[in-house]
Amino acid sequence: MTPRQMQFVREYLVDLNATQAAIRAGYSARTANEQGARLLADVSVAAAIKAAMDERSRRTGITADRVLKEVAKLAFLDIAGAFNADGTMKPLHEIDPDVRAALAGLEVAEITGDEGQAVGRLRKIKLADKTANLTLLMRHLGMLNDKVKLQGDADNPLALLIREVQGSSLKPVQNPSDDDEGECVRPVH
Repeated sequence: MTPRQMQFVREYLVDLNATQAAIRAGYSARTANEQGARLLADVSVAAAIKAAMDERSRRTGITADRVLKEVAKLAFLDIAGAFNADGTMKPLHEIDPDVRAALAGLEVAEITGDEGQAVGRLRKIKLADKTANLTLLMRHLGMLNDKVKLQGDADNPLALLIREVQGSSLKPVQNPSDDDEGECVRPVH
């Protein structure tokens, strides 16, 4: 690998943005997008990136399994670990470690009486977004399909929307220039 390719590998690890890594490695900003894509496709550069990422995972202990376990903790959190049997909130050091890991915020306020003496404390906890973490897990497990199928799908939401907006029916027709490339949808009046 050239010195500039090695610099690209180091820069790519910063933010995983090939265009910005190419610019920081000294490639022209005008062609950085193309250069970044070309460098990522280069076998030796791709191997160097993989080796560097594997080394970083080993060194930091941050692996895909560990991240997935943490997301699962947030998604399946039981808030009961933050409270005593009588419903009062536990002191922070007694809160279940998985619940502590899910804390996005903790607010404590002293409540004072008429003469300024402390009469109690108000504690508020904010947890990580459970829905967002469940969504990440569902996406990981293939339970969500965020892609819209456009070709050859008469019940496609986009085709239904077009039909509704135009007030006409849509019939699949063969594209005369690409006979074996599939169907295209054309409004029929």
